[in-house]
Amino acid sequence: MALDDAGADEVWVPETWGFDAPSLMGAIAVNTRRICIGAVLPVFTRSPALTAQTAAGVDALSGGRALLGLGTSGPQVVEGWHGIPFARPLAELREVVAACHTVWAREPLTVDGPRPIPLPGSADRPLRIITRPERSSLPIALAAMAPRAVRLAAEVADRWWPLFATPAAISGHWADPLAEGRARRHASLAPLQIMASAVVGVGGEDAQAAARAAARREIAFYVGSMGSRDRNYYADTVSAIGFPDEAAAIQDAALGGQRERAEGMVSDAMVDAMAVIGTEDSVRPRLTTLADAGVSVLVLSPATPEPIGAVEALRRIMG
Repeated sequence: MALDDAGADEVWVPETWGFDAPSLMGAIAVNTRRICIGAVLPVFTRSPALTAQTAAGVDALSGGRALLGLGTSGPQVVEGWHGIPFARPLAELREVVAACHTVWAREPLTVDGPRPIPLPGSADRPLRIITRPERSSLPIALAAMAPRAVRLAAEVADRWWPLFATPAAISGHWADPLAEGRARRHASLAPLQIMASAVVGVGGEDAQAAARAAARREIAFYVGSMGSRDRNYYADTVSAIGFPDEAAAIQDAALGGQRERAEGMVSDAMVDAMAVIGTEDSVRPRLTTLADAGVSVLVLSPATPEPIGAVEALRRIMG
């Protein structure tokens, strides 16, 4: 309820190898009245039909406040935790998006993809959906950084959510994939929304120092530890958007078991580009720049166990 009162519009729950996200989404749903609840679910870990059912269940429980995020995750989670081959990630994403739209519209589920659901005329007739979702369509956000995945997000999703988004990367590194995906976008879809996430610290020197340390931990974890040297989307992205030397140094330290050294390899420039840290006056231009780049949803990671103050501060800044 406190986040409701503070003015937060959405809350997003992560899912890697800790708790499952939908259980936490359900708990949030019954303890809030206005805020929307989302999670990025890895497409490899559930069948397409189950993903659609799960989102519909949270939507019904919350009275129409669910948001569905979809991502491929990476080999570390998919293979190392779930024991599932990490193969054809784009086909998996496309199949799950199609299945969700079909289920929510209460149409026969027939999808041809990596895990095909029987097509009409086959021996196994598809089942007609008998559940009754709260809504016939839920917003879908694709978490994507690789150019082909970004292109797919711009084509089929309601939102695109890149980790480590910067205004320069949106207008530069990702500009062509976004344009190509939008050119293929169906006319029935609303304009693509862009999301960004950032560690936030608004306040005095102590608050800013804590936020900068938190940002370094987060960047170093993803760039250094979420994949091997030759299969790490996060490191590839950070390198491509302007920090190749830092990405290599972070990986060297992290893969060598030197976590603190990896965090130390995160430069001030990286933190400045990827986080929102400063006084209320100094972060206002940063938020304006993100909005000018097309970001309409900012997902905050407050560098404090109490996020209410960060939400209230940003509400004041943005008026």
